[in-house]
Amino acid sequence: MTITISDRRDIDLEKIIDLYKANKWSSADKPTELYNALTNSHSLFSAWDNDKLVGIGNAISDGHLVVYYPHLLVHPYYQGKGIGQMIMEKMQEKYGHFHMQMLTADGKAIDFYQKVGFTRAGQTEPMWIYKGEEH
Repeated sequence: MTITISDRRDIDLEKIIDLYKANKWSSADKPTELYNALTNSHSLFSAWDNDKLVGIGNAISDGHLVVYYPHLLVHPYYQGKGIGQMIMEKMQEKYGHFHMQMLTADGKAIDFYQKVGFTRAGQTEPMWIYKGEEH
């Protein structure tokens, strides 16, 4: 298995939806909005096993000081093989010098993000208005 990381944005919608459904993410139920959100992000990195989309991560940023990472997911079959870390390394190449990098993590993702250098932000509490049901 040879995984490549790409910053291309011309990813077939069906491949994106397949990846999100495999991870049981509710945003797969809004395919047009999901596609537009990903392809209009400040950055979009994808992981490929030949022509199979196996991971994706995006960033929303002001381009200078602050970046937020809303999505990072890897196909369940490919999890634990370093693909998420490879995507985060690409993000760090681009945003590592920024004043603030933010994300919201829950479940198993917390351990992953701690391994790649994220820590809890002081006494802050994550807050949101969320339309999904998987959290």
